[in-house]
Amino acid sequence: MSVTHPAGFVATGVVAGLKSTGKQDVALVQNLGPEQAAAVVFTSNRAKANPIIWSQQVITDGIVSAIVLNSGGANCYTGSFGFQTSHATAEAVAEGLGISSGDVLVCSTGLIGVGGQDFRDKVLGGVATAVPALSADGGHDAALAIMTTDSKPKESVVQGAGWSIGGMAKGAGMLAPGLATMLVVLTTDALVTSADLDSALRAATRVTFDRLDSDGCMSTNDQVSLLASGASGVTPSLEALTAAVTAICADLAAQLQADAEGASHNISIETINAASEDDAVEVGRSVARNNLFKAAVFGNDPNWGRVLAAIGTTTAEFDPYDVDVTMNGVRVCRSGEPDQPSDAVDLTPRATHVLIDLKVGTATATILTNDLTHDYVHENSAYSS
Repeated sequence: MSVTHPAGFVATGVVAGLKSTGKQDVALVQNLGPEQAAAVVFTSNRAKANPIIWSQQVITDGIVSAIVLNSGGANCYTGSFGFQTSHATAEAVAEGLGISSGDVLVCSTGLIGVGGQDFRDKVLGGVATAVPALSADGGHDAALAIMTTDSKPKESVVQGAGWSIGGMAKGAGMLAPGLATMLVVLTTDALVTSADLDSALRAATRVTFDRLDSDGCMSTNDQVSLLASGASGVTPSLEALTAAVTAICADLAAQLQADAEGASHNISIETINAASEDDAVEVGRSVARNNLFKAAVFGNDPNWGRVLAAIGTTTAEFDPYDVDVTMNGVRVCRSGEPDQPSDAVDLTPRATHVLIDLKVGTATATILTNDLTHDYVHENSAYSS
């Protein structure tokens, strides 16, 4: 049920004709209250889609009554007409639900440059179909409607003490920090303020979605939204709220990594004993973005030299000749020299773990990425973006 698992939420996903497949492509989630607190984290890309620009205005007061999402078109770089389309979409939702358009978040995903009159007409038609279709068990349909190149919907639920969080996500490519080509909607029936939601969401995304770096490409449409209905009447501590939001974000991030376009390996790059967390993140991200390393993993080749070469491009504190590298449990490099033989490493499983020991401190961080495959290149050469 994902976003409709917590009390106080209804959702749906309908066919509006945006996708050539004829599948669901407009999703709507409504917060029935009694509260409408919310928080949102947006892409850090300076090139922002029109729905992002609209939603950034909506969230300024921390109140959100509904969120509408479409696949089949990003409505990005479509000029003032595109922004007016986002505004018109929010107005249509507001009119249908009897709420303020200023309390409606708008999200779009798909091809950049798609957002003309035909797009607008179909989105507004989808809203008209979605409003009467809202239901307490419509979460799965909503998750289906936001998919683009995803092979499966991403849904999750985390149960608290008398309250819960539900979530859905989409994303399979352009997965990089500052979020990803992702739309994420989280809902909770906890009774919490928008300020606490914002604190919990930012703490959670910092260590989950922001550390998913599948292909080093950042999107224009990323948005992670957290809505609270207060329907449970339970107010968890900020610590408990943050832990639950982090747990559901981590689960959804792992689902996004597992469904990355064309990938054959899910790679976790864990950096330990760094001088700072920032250093650990920088080192892990440098390896995650190294195409030579990613291609080697695709070929099941534990080429640890490419790991060290990638680390050497960072500003992190470490001795380049005193680093250990372990791949899938086998230490192949010790203090910058060969250790166990590379043929002792089995990289045939999809799950790949790289452990980098910098030996200069106590900080740690893990970056999630994928290998570079023929299928990834083919899919992204055949799919305009």
